[in-house]
Amino acid sequence: MINQIKFKFILFILLFASVSFAQTKLTNPILPGFYPDPSIVRVNDDYYLVNSTFVYFPGIPIMHSKDLINWKQIGNGIERPSQMDFLGEEVSRGLFAPAINYHKGIFYITCTDIDNDGNFVITATNPAGPWSNPVLIPNVRGIDPSLFFDEEKTYIVYNSDAPDNKPLYQGHRTIRMYEFDKENLKTIGKEIQIVNGGVNLAEKPVWIEGPHIFKRNGFYYLSAAEGGTSVNHSQVIFRSKNATGPFIPYENNPILTQRNLDANREKPITSTGHAQLFKGPDGNDYAVFLAVRPYEGNFYNTGRETFIAPVKWTNDWPVINPGFEEVQYSYPVNYPEIQLKGQTPLNGNFNYRYKFENLFNNNFLFLRTHDSSWYKLNKGKITMNLLATTCSEYGNPAFVGRRQQHMKSTVATQMNFKTEKENEKAGLVAFHNQDHYYYICKSSKNGKDVVELYKATPSANKMELMTSETLKKNSKNLQLKITANKDKYAFYYSEKKNKWMLLEDDVDGKFLSTSMAGGFVGTLFGVYATSVGEDSSNKATFNYLEYSGHDK
Repeated sequence: MINQIKFKFILFILLFASVSFAQTKLTNPILPGFYPDPSIVRVNDDYYLVNSTFVYFPGIPIMHSKDLINWKQIGNGIERPSQMDFLGEEVSRGLFAPAINYHKGIFYITCTDIDNDGNFVITATNPAGPWSNPVLIPNVRGIDPSLFFDEEKTYIVYNSDAPDNKPLYQGHRTIRMYEFDKENLKTIGKEIQIVNGGVNLAEKPVWIEGPHIFKRNGFYYLSAAEGGTSVNHSQVIFRSKNATGPFIPYENNPILTQRNLDANREKPITSTGHAQLFKGPDGNDYAVFLAVRPYEGNFYNTGRETFIAPVKWTNDWPVINPGFEEVQYSYPVNYPEIQLKGQTPLNGNFNYRYKFENLFNNNFLFLRTHDSSWYKLNKGKITMNLLATTCSEYGNPAFVGRRQQHMKSTVATQMNFKTEKENEKAGLVAFHNQDHYYYICKSSKNGKDVVELYKATPSANKMELMTSETLKKNSKNLQLKITANKDKYAFYYSEKKNKWMLLEDDVDGKFLSTSMAGGFVGTLFGVYATSVGEDSSNKATFNYLEYSGHDK
């Protein structure tokens, strides 16, 4: 009788667990907002993922998860100005496409500093850091380097120029590799070209990039993006019996793309590619990749984001997103969620008030470098000097931002700031790049406090005033708020707590889209203080940055 009771109890637990696990979902995007070019590595039961950050600092966020659902930022690959900075560079330059690997107790990140140092590698024994200073790899000329550890040898594979630097057409590139000395972090021997152009050179494939090599069932696989990182993006696969090739393309390539689907479909996911395959917690294979969620045509403000989909193998060839044409917004999985201690919301719909306590591991970003001399942190508040440097320039303005992660979102702050001159301004900015941003700020005009809304003037290194209102009180405290609803933004202010007054509605959000602004980033919301070209001793204190977002 006791054995029967035990059996029934165990059966009940298994059935309950099965039902619970089946209700678990991978919800896309797993990292919404500006998190492009994902690379992932599994170490035991832990997953670590990195993304491109271009000129934002700190660079290369290190994300940690145990279930591919809940993510927490635990560090950054580039977090010290002594490692590198990006002063003088346009927003979409800087760091391109990092790749993370692990081998015998050491984590490796390879990456490209596109305008200065070229390709480099950094290492750490703890993925949270500290990470080493970059070691340059001068022989590796191109972008998107990635390491592959074979049984006895290590290789570095990357995108490079056309053969003999003589492209047959625009976008003609190659995939090349070297043997790599993992102890001394340098190449060995001669460069080997393993792909010319892409899957079929006769069809003039463009921008073969983002390569990763892995081994399975006796085959070496080369996975790479093809078609460019926009609507024609795709993922293709090759295989070989040898690590150095020859690599034969899959006859049913691409293994992932959305380029042939109806552009007018509901809630489209587009531009899929730059994928990496790996083993999930359930023993099944998955792929992370970049994609975008346009709200109209090819307009999106949230940048290229990190998505996930299952992988199915047939005759030793993989296909991403099997059984579907469209990438899905969710996939059921048969394993439990695992929350991470201290994680802040990174995906799904959420509302969160960020305190200015840990700027480096709380999803905050600076522009181009970190200079602690212009701000102070105290009890969750940040006091910022008004710098002469502006967001329209290529330096390090008094700006701290976080990603816009939803098409429909709101950001707000409370600010303590007393204006003294008309050039002194402090407030909230919706920032895409130095030529495309909106700025709601407190300032002064004719001796009176005003709230103003500015729009960046492309290629003119300045802002133009859109509208302003005189404040009723000469109060130091002011609340500011920006709301985004796809292609419409609105700007508010409040002199009394949460008594919001509309400053400007129906502001053109497409001005902040990648299609209009260009480049490879997404929109950030941030606090920003400036004296617009003149030195100032004035300061502004921001009490918090509150963000809420949903996509329904």
